[in-house]
Amino acid sequence: MTAPSPTSPHPALPRTAALIVAAGQGLRSGGGLPKQFVPLAGKPMIAHSYAALATHPAIDRVIVVIGEGQDAALDAALGPVERVTGGATRRLSVLAGLERLAGDAPVRVLIHDAARPFLPMQVIDRLLAALDEDVGAVPALPVADTLARGMEVLGAGVSRDGLFRIQTPQAFRFDAVLAVHRGWVGDEPTDDAQMVRKAGGTVALVEGDAMLEKVTYPADFAAAEARHAATMRVRSATGYDVHRLAEGEELWLGGVLIPHDKGLSGHSDADVALHAITDALLGTIAEGDIGTHFPPSDPQWRGADSAQFLEHAASLIRARGGIIDFVDLTIICEAPKIGPHRAAMRDRVATLLRLAPGQISIKATTTERLGFTGRGEGIAAQAIATIRIMGDA
Repeated sequence: MTAPSPTSPHPALPRTAALIVAAGQGLRSGGGLPKQFVPLAGKPMIAHSYAALATHPAIDRVIVVIGEGQDAALDAALGPVERVTGGATRRLSVLAGLERLAGDAPVRVLIHDAARPFLPMQVIDRLLAALDEDVGAVPALPVADTLARGMEVLGAGVSRDGLFRIQTPQAFRFDAVLAVHRGWVGDEPTDDAQMVRKAGGTVALVEGDAMLEKVTYPADFAAAEARHAATMRVRSATGYDVHRLAEGEELWLGGVLIPHDKGLSGHSDADVALHAITDALLGTIAEGDIGTHFPPSDPQWRGADSAQFLEHAASLIRARGGIIDFVDLTIICEAPKIGPHRAAMRDRVATLLRLAPGQISIKATTTERLGFTGRGEGIAAQAIATIRIMGDA
């Protein structure tokens, strides 16, 4: 058996890269930020398409093409991802991205506009499959509206037969599209597929998707939010945790250090409240439990701040395009009294999850001195989390 290539995580597939063109200033969208960095459906617009491309099993590398001076905005939206600075036109921005890839050239490349945030995996699959036969492939939707010519008054109708609305991403064999871009002369093209077609390459039409509508004007954001909401499904899951009270330990509950004569004993800081919420969040995306991601047998988690467990679970949900809607937590103990610390705990959990305090509910109860919590031997917590996520995520 041939050993897998160390240069590609998908050695059975042609090496595939993706460019996200995000170098525009987005002035028509209104607001102070370029539109690709404006929040949409719970995160910056560019984060949606980046997540779709970066998590697709056939794509090995994703590069974002940004405008001059946009590094800080990209860092805030995506963190330290690979990027290149584009040019004065879309064509020059794409060329800058292709030249960055040329040093370690892939076989295939997808070129996508950041202004089309909601990218279904099935569209990527159809595009890449088409490259087995053609130099390029584009997603397209047939024109459904009545068409007519005219200026100030209605003119003659235009047949819709054979007319399509072209979307992105557009997929190409890398060597072909790079050669076309390097040799281009003439007027500025509207997209890469027309460049390849004019150079003699065949470009296949594959089925597009209504989710790929472009976001350009302020009103488009509301329409995009509505499209996204229509594809979301509500999921809820529960979490439960228990830790023993012991002398000589600090008592952390809900991310807050609480004065008490005993603290919770465990491998990490033993914050049962954050552990219960973490398990609830992991449950909403069927990602196991806290021990799956942070094994108690691993010494690196000894005494660890449980805040990082909660933030990790939330990041997994966001990476799948999910939105955390609400968290409800119940702490079960005889002592200490939770009431005096409830507001601080709610604020801390809200901060960790990037939510408003009103999206966090924290309650406390006792077991009327029954059981281990009633005897003051330990503290328990149970939580339920509700999220919205794409139906197939």
